Amino acid sequence: MLDKKASRQMERRLTQALTDACETAKPLLPGFAWLTHLVDYRRFPASLRVVWVFEKQDDLTRALKGDGRRRMRELTQAALFEVDVEVRDIDAHLDADSEEECRRVQGGDWERRLAVLERH
Repeated sequence: MLDKKASRQMERRLTQALTDACETAKPLLPGFAWLTHLVDYRRFPASLRVVWVFEKQDDLTRALKGDGRRRMRELTQAALFEVDVEVRDIDAHLDADSEEECRRVQGGDWERRLAVLERH
């Protein structure tokens, strides 16, 4: 568990490292749009989830069938390494989604969609 000050510092560092991973991924993963992370610093790093978002469901499906999952895993792992965060199983901290599916199911409301992910 991190105190408030350490949580704020980690959030800044983690956001920057994941932003760098996002920019690196854009030319490598067709249809990839953005990523975000969910975390409860009272249960850090176990609670950390990194969500990779693609424009269309087909883009996501192609990425997961090809080497996209490996690239997402590697880029996420590198970002975590950069900020000295160790997790046992990187796959347990990764999710992937699409803008298209969020529009279809939650009417484009990412806050509501991510809240569903946080509960699982």
